[in-house]
Amino acid sequence: MPKSLLRTIALLAAGAAIPTIMIPTVQGARAAESASAPATDQDTYKQLDQFMNVFQKVRADYVDKTDDTKLIKGAIDGMLASLDPHSSYMDAHDSQQMKLTTDGNYGGLGLTVQAEDGVVKVQTPTPDTPAYRAGIKSGDYITHINGKLIYGLSLDEAVDQMRGAPGSKVTLTIVRPGRDKPFDVALTRETIVVKSVKWDVKNHVGVIAINSFSKQTGADTRAAIAAITKANGGLPTGYILDLRDDPGGLLDQAIEVSDAFLDHGEIVSQRGRTKDDIERYYAHAGDDAKGLPIIVLVNAGSASAAEIVAGALQDQRRALVMGERSFGKGSVQTLLPLTDDTALRLTTARYYTPSGRSVQEGGIQPDVPVPQLSDPDYKDRPRFREDDLRRHLINEAKVDDSVLEADDKIDPRFTATPDQLKKQGVTDYQLSYALQTIERLAPSAPPAKVALAAPAKR
Repeated sequence: MPKSLLRTIALLAAGAAIPTIMIPTVQGARAAESASAPATDQDTYKQLDQFMNVFQKVRADYVDKTDDTKLIKGAIDGMLASLDPHSSYMDAHDSQQMKLTTDGNYGGLGLTVQAEDGVVKVQTPTPDTPAYRAGIKSGDYITHINGKLIYGLSLDEAVDQMRGAPGSKVTLTIVRPGRDKPFDVALTRETIVVKSVKWDVKNHVGVIAINSFSKQTGADTRAAIAAITKANGGLPTGYILDLRDDPGGLLDQAIEVSDAFLDHGEIVSQRGRTKDDIERYYAHAGDDAKGLPIIVLVNAGSASAAEIVAGALQDQRRALVMGERSFGKGSVQTLLPLTDDTALRLTTARYYTPSGRSVQEGGIQPDVPVPQLSDPDYKDRPRFREDDLRRHLINEAKVDDSVLEADDKIDPRFTATPDQLKKQGVTDYQLSYALQTIERLAPSAPPAKVALAAPAKR
């Protein structure tokens, strides 16, 4: 079983050097405590004894010689996989690879992937990476790497084959729902530089695209707001915060990004197992965006931290959310150190928007649903979300929107075909629609008129 169904392409796995003394230590605790232990604890100790029996039988009788480290690591992975898709064990190698990803330099393709029924499924490609430029899309299945079937490999083994030295080549075989036949995509690996925030000025509108929430995302977002004002020669008409295909990241950075656009009110709350285990986070005084109109773009790839930002700005009536329903990951994972180089990534809480909504399963519903008409595969490509994951946390208050999503009536605003849009020079319909909407939402006073001879620097 994979340790996590949402893993970046940089995350690899290696056997953890877990001393087998851990199990005998538990048995010793049983001998010392069994007399006073409650019945439930005694049952648990019996199950641990059963585990040891199975472990010893496998070591002694399996057809091939076994590796104790791999057996125990597999047991740990299996235990965590039985909880939810986002809890996982991180050994020394995992921790190093996560640091590598966070720091932003590694050789690879630029994919966020997950495992499903023995194959690798793409959650989202990272913009400006080989996978993104090659047209790999969310929902694609990777079945072969360099012509070799990867069915049955662990996610870590498949990821290991896709990673490699910058400049080296790899061919992926893709199965895309809606297409009759698989097709090959030839890629050249690059050094993936994780730059979480990019900005531009389009028609006097500041466009801020956040593709992940890493250590500097909050500061980079504030810097982008200031840079947009400078490039525009004054305040822009408004802002578009593009969170599409953003798989999330650090909670504190989601709070900081939200705070940049709010000057008061709650941003998010997280609630643990007990009723009094609640922590709330609030905005500080001062709105970096000066109260100008904001549109937040989301889609099925917008998850976790991205949903916290979208939910906060939506509930506080600070922004109009546009696009399609987001991924629906409403849980918080805490990194719990075990040793100097191993840790437990455990789901410890659920988060809620300021109005008390949990986005778990249901996601963030846009105020204005807008399809991505410029994408030729948009209608046929299935959406992959949290509620498609096995053993995902259940949201008892989830609203059943299946009827709404099944509505096949054509909105007269959204009838253009990809070819028609291409002739009009529209390559991103959702962004184009948001730009037009910002103009209608803008204050009556026109923005500063300045010449924009060259694209804004990033």
